[in-house]
Amino acid sequence: MGLVVFGAMALYFLLSIAVVIGAIVHARKRGRSAAHWGSGAALVMYMLVFWDHIPTVVAHRYYCEKDAGFWVYETLDQWKKENPGVMETLVANKEAPSRDEMFDGGRGTTTTYFINDRFNWLVRVNGPSFPNRWRHEQEVVDGKTGEVLARYIDFSTAQGAYGAGWYGWKFWLRSGHCSGGERNDSRMWQFTKQFKGIEK
Repeated sequence: MGLVVFGAMALYFLLSIAVVIGAIVHARKRGRSAAHWGSGAALVMYMLVFWDHIPTVVAHRYYCEKDAGFWVYETLDQWKKENPGVMETLVANKEAPSRDEMFDGGRGTTTTYFINDRFNWLVRVNGPSFPNRWRHEQEVVDGKTGEVLARYIDFSTAQGAYGAGWYGWKFWLRSGHCSGGERNDSRMWQFTKQFKGIEK
């Protein structure tokens, strides 16, 4: 598949050169500005494929700076102090059974993993939003009280098998995380593991 994509890109590049040269020749024959016609043809050929590159990068950076991060609202030790003796009774669910729910008109999915009888791990993915943006959110929740103990939010311009752009072939649009997102993802996983309980 990669060879097909790169082959198509090479053909498009050659076609673009031919179009630009054709525009320059056409302009010179009619006494027009070759620079204007050539640059205009180059811009058109560029925009046909790369029109969403700048909007994607700008939107990704904006939402990363605005909303992304990792927050701990209550540590395991703090929770234990408020709920003495409870953590020691919790048994980890084998393979963490889960439930999927759709939201936002089917554009988003919340997967709830039941870590044990008390704690749930919520994983939400919503997208794509224009131009090629997915929002990722995870929470560790006390299932009894509904209290959120930690939250992780990240954004990507790649999701699932399709990646970004037109079903994934626009590889230059792909960004799996915000800056520091992989580290925050790992921190969230380490935080979540603390609440598994006794493994049997």
